[in-house]
Formats: sequence, structure tokens, C-alpha cells
Amino acid sequence: MLFETINKAYNNVFQSEKLSIGVVVPIENYGDNPIPTMQHHLERVKLIENLGFKALWVRDVPFQVPSFGDAGQTFDPFTYLGYLTGQTSKIALGVASIALPLHHPVHIAKSAATIDQLSDGRLILGVASGDRYDEYPAMNINYENRSELFREAFYYIRKSQDNFPSLQNNHFGNLKKHIDILPKATSHKIPMMITGYSQQSLEWNAEYGDGWMYYPRNLYQQQYQIKEWRDLVEKHGEFGKPYLQPLYIDLQDDADFRPQPIHLGFKIGVKHLVNYFQLLKDIGVNHVAINLRFNTQHIEQTLEDLAKNVLPYFHTEIKEQ
Repeated sequence: MLFETINKAYNNVFQSEKLSIGVVVPIENYGDNPIPTMQHHLERVKLIENLGFKALWVRDVPFQVPSFGDAGQTFDPFTYLGYLTGQTSKIALGVASIALPLHHPVHIAKSAATIDQLSDGRLILGVASGDRYDEYPAMNINYENRSELFREAFYYIRKSQDNFPSLQNNHFGNLKKHIDILPKATSHKIPMMITGYSQQSLEWNAEYGDGWMYYPRNLYQQQYQIKEWRDLVEKHGEFGKPYLQPLYIDLQDDADFRPQPIHLGFKIGVKHLVNYFQLLKDIGVNHVAINLRFNTQHIEQTLEDLAKNVLPYFHTEIKEQ
């Protein structure tokens, strides 16, 4: 099934039966420290765009929770993407992912549509229920209610694209068609990719989400999950929906270095990485977001090696909205 046409980012990053490759920000090695330095971040974002990576991904980490062990890029995701919007011209700007229950959805809708407008349709919004328990009491939000809060925030963001939207019986407030939410996105909606299960059933996610973002698993398990996802998507609509995942890599100088497991990824040589990506493509993965947190080689050299020796095998067409 072909994917729906939404905005420039979604159309260019996700194409049926193809695999594209992006990079998770911060683009640095901070494996020994939960907090990155964020040095050279802008130069590296510009570099990955110039090298041909399809997307950059930032995360929503409201609090530094030591037990979680990763503060992400430390900057507020929307403020940061607003800055990067003016510093880039073609790379997709992804959020992986906003924890919906921890934010009022009107702020998410307005921020996301603003980034989408300023970037001329380059936003992809990942959404999640949030999995760091400590953040909930810190914001006086009931952790046990995150399933319901996620759904209500999701509906709110979807309705915000309507002119003078109407929405009743929502925890975050009722919309009664006498006020509007501006700006609107560049297309008929903001593409929202659901992370994990987000406390919902896979069928709900397949019906309402624009794609599924899940974590690396063994290929047999992943193939089964993707088939289940695609079957449910086909049941609920006329368009297919993409499947994407992150992958931590520690790229070695030896191209023939055989893969060794690390957290959610591999220490690996470029030839085996190409083979692995081909296997992911064959089972239906549409996008991989590379994370270099544990990469031990020079970051710029790693990015150039990936661009020279991996990206040419996995190319998606540039499409207009």
C-alpha cells in the first residue's frame, strides 16, 4: 500500500518498500555521561543535511532523571527545532517523541504547526505516553492516567487543524467553535508517529497514527510485529503507514568488523551495517534513526563514512507536498 501524502518531511522520509536513514541529535559521543556537551551541534546538523541524511531527530526530556541515564539534547525540542529551521533548508525535522500527557496539547499543536510552517512542511511529530515515572509527580500528573491522557491529547492535536474546532469531554478542555488555534500546518494534518504502544492497543495505533516508531528487536520478532502492524493498517484505511526505529551504532574503521551487540544496536563495520539495513528494508522498516552516543570513532569521519558507504544503497525520492 502506498503511503498518504502529508507534508514534505513525511513524503520524503517515508516511502513504501524503501528505507531512509536519519540521525538522532545530539550528534556526539556522550556514553560516559548522561548529559551531552552540545558542542559543534549546529555544524554537525548542517553536515548531516549536506551529506544527504533524510532526517534529524530530537527528543522530549522535560527533566534530567538520573535513573534514566540520558538527558537527550537538553534543549527544549520545539525551541531548538525553531532555531534549526532557520539554519537548514531540506532535512526533515523530527521529534522522537513528545510525551503527550506531560504537555497541554494546545501548546504542542501550536508549536508543531509553527515549526511546520516556518520550515515549509519539514516537521514529523513523534508522540508517546512517556515512560519516566519521576516526571509525573513533578508536574502533579497522575502516572496511572497516562493512557487516557495520551488519547485525549492526540485527539485535541488532530482537531486543532480544523477551523474553529469543536471537541467535548476532554481532560485538557472543551473546544466550542468560538475560538481557533493558529497557525495551521502546511498540509491537512501534522504527521504523528506513535512510539511503542503508548499505553494503547496496536489496533488503535494503526487506525489513528500516521506511522509506528518501535525499538530494535531481533529480525524474526520485528518481521512479525511489522506484519501485524501492516495487517491492521490495511484493515482501517486506504493508505499504508511507515514503520521506523532508532539504532545505536559504534562504527569501526575496519569495514569487515563483524557486529557485536551494544545497547539497542551494534559495534559494527560498514559492510555488515549495509547488510543489516538491507535486511531491515526487506522486512518492512522504512526509516532508521542512527544514534552515535556510543560511537568511539571521530564523529565527522563516521558521518562521512556513512554517507559515502551506506546512504547510496538506501535512497528515497525528493517529493513535493
